[in-house]
Amino acid sequence: MNARAGLLLALALTLAACTGSLLESGADAPETYRLAGEVLADRGERLPLALGVARPRAAPALDTERMAVVRSDSRFDYYAGVRWSEPAPQMLQQMLVRGLAADGRFEAVVAAPSRVPADLLLDVELRRFEAVYAHDGAAPEVRAEMQVSVVDPRQSRRLASFVAAGSAVAAENRRAAVVDAFERATAAAMREAVSGVREAAPSAPR
Repeated sequence: MNARAGLLLALALTLAACTGSLLESGADAPETYRLAGEVLADRGERLPLALGVARPRAAPALDTERMAVVRSDSRFDYYAGVRWSEPAPQMLQQMLVRGLAADGRFEAVVAAPSRVPADLLLDVELRRFEAVYAHDGAAPEVRAEMQVSVVDPRQSRRLASFVAAGSAVAAENRRAAVVDAFERATAAAMREAVSGVREAAPSAPR
């Protein structure tokens, strides 16, 4: 074997070793969580309208399965070893569909895009969905905030727009307590969103 061939073989073996070490990481698989959402009562007064709920828009930092954290020095980060079951906007879209369907104001509530023609469209921007630390080691406060707009897609007209927000302080600085705080903060934001959409619905075209 000449010197050049020996060098190429050594390089190939080195690359193979590096690739193997990346694929064979000893790190544990992250724990996966999904927010259940609270069960809302059917308040009736149903309208003969179909509501489409678009996937919320979000900045890249929030459009992820990772659980977001704002540290005490204002640095944005993520918890290690924990994930949402799907990207946060997708999870919240499903929660909005379930909550609005349970509220009973609309004949149909579907995730957009859908084969069901929508009389109204819910446009949502996810602005905050993170655990905020005032001090290192302290229990964080979870903040969930959405800008919600009810749109008539046929006339390209916005019927209503409002902010739905919720917050909850974790009982302690532990994983289960932080997830519970996410559950409570998101539930509060969802209640505001459902109520706001219900109030906007009577002005919608039939």
